[in-house]
Amino acid sequence: MSGPVGPELPDELLDRMQYVADRPADLAVARIVGPWPILPEDAGAEALRAAHGEQWRRLAAATQLLSQMQDAEAAPGGERPPLASLIGDDPSVPGLGEVLRDFVNEGATLPEWAEPAKIERAERLFIEYGPLSCVLLFCASLPECYVIPDLAMVLNASGQLEKRTDYRIRMTAAMIFPVMMKGGMAANGAGIAQVLKVRLIHATIRHLILRGTPHHAVEQLGEERRGDANAGIVPAHDALAHSPAMFETMSAHGWKLGADGLPCNQEELAYTLLTFGYVFLRSLRRLGIGLAQDDEEAFLHCWNVAGHVLGIVTDLMPRTMDEAEALFDRMQARGRAEATASDPRPELGRALVATMERAIPFKLLKPFPGLMLRYLCGVQTARDLGVGGPVKRAGSLLFSAAMLLARGIDALGRVFDREFSISRFGTRIAGYRFVTRLLMDQSRPLVLPDHLLRRVDTMMDAWGEDPKAPGWVNRVEDRLTTAGSWRTATRPRPGNG
Repeated sequence: MSGPVGPELPDELLDRMQYVADRPADLAVARIVGPWPILPEDAGAEALRAAHGEQWRRLAAATQLLSQMQDAEAAPGGERPPLASLIGDDPSVPGLGEVLRDFVNEGATLPEWAEPAKIERAERLFIEYGPLSCVLLFCASLPECYVIPDLAMVLNASGQLEKRTDYRIRMTAAMIFPVMMKGGMAANGAGIAQVLKVRLIHATIRHLILRGTPHHAVEQLGEERRGDANAGIVPAHDALAHSPAMFETMSAHGWKLGADGLPCNQEELAYTLLTFGYVFLRSLRRLGIGLAQDDEEAFLHCWNVAGHVLGIVTDLMPRTMDEAEALFDRMQARGRAEATASDPRPELGRALVATMERAIPFKLLKPFPGLMLRYLCGVQTARDLGVGGPVKRAGSLLFSAAMLLARGIDALGRVFDREFSISRFGTRIAGYRFVTRLLMDQSRPLVLPDHLLRRVDTMMDAWGEDPKAPGWVNRVEDRLTTAGSWRTATRPRPGNG
């Protein structure tokens, strides 16, 4: 990897990236759906469904075929067949399989700069810090993802974040786990398959919202009208605005291309990638359990490789924490500076915090998720998401006391044991609640094939004990969570089906 990153990136490049999408994925979707009919703004729901129903059906069929890439298990020797070879055909959509195989053949190639040793190191770190990563996904990565107004608008348009928040969280975990589990980003790995599926979903979102190809929309807009709030307007179709079907709500949403750039553009994709890599590492630092520099850079490298497969340009991938911090802060400031007529972020933020609170069993501790979000992301992000207001005094005082006490005990404990961390102990207990109540509830399993779910189970076996903690700390943790493997706590109880 080479080129300017972080503070050295010119603003002109970031401005341009708002109008750059992912041409290979967008062309694949264009081949799948064909031309989109143009309808008047006052078209009724039935007219819209009749006009766009075939495109929606083709996109749904493509999603089903792409899922076949993950269904095959590795051979006994550990080798997986080429991903494209796992994609079949759909007789109802002639040529669809060929389009997808072409897309996967092109997209599954790892970059020349990928370093297997760094990827393997990042995988080991994820296994070791997995319980914490689940807490940080809820309390840091997802909240920071919602801060950019245009990103929040796309998420809000799907109708899933505020209405089915827990479902969306599990879908995010269903991408993170295959990427970070052993061999996920190796040749033909399950992580590559999942990332390519997400990449095509991004292209699908762009086509649905714009009702056409992104590059054509940008050409029609012209460079001189970028930033013009009255240019490139895709009118909303109110008739389908409240449909429960995602394809329909996305198609009905409308967009202001001149003012907002492309949906799921390069800057937004790069920012989202940073929430999975950089924000996770930053949060560990803020908890007082940061990793060594080489470990941090290995973790960033693994996510950069995933970003390459996701179609993100290399210039937007930082290699160090300093570069990542500078780029993240710049992108966040640019996003906050964009005026929005209606701000969807508070609704999304409050829905996320409410979902976490439902996993907390004790009333006094229910403010902790929102307070942890504020602690890890900062007051400004909490305010952006509508969760920065006052909380009950008892809960706030208890949280502040717990954080101060944890840092003090850690400082004292490390005099005798360099790996000792009460902060990690407390975060693991919270991680247990989130994993067992929200991510791995067997009545609502992750959307992954059985062989990957078995690997997740194996990973949860390893999470049952903290290898860095003294035996007495693990025994206390067992009393507050469950003894042995965490996966036993996710199984249905007798009599519950």
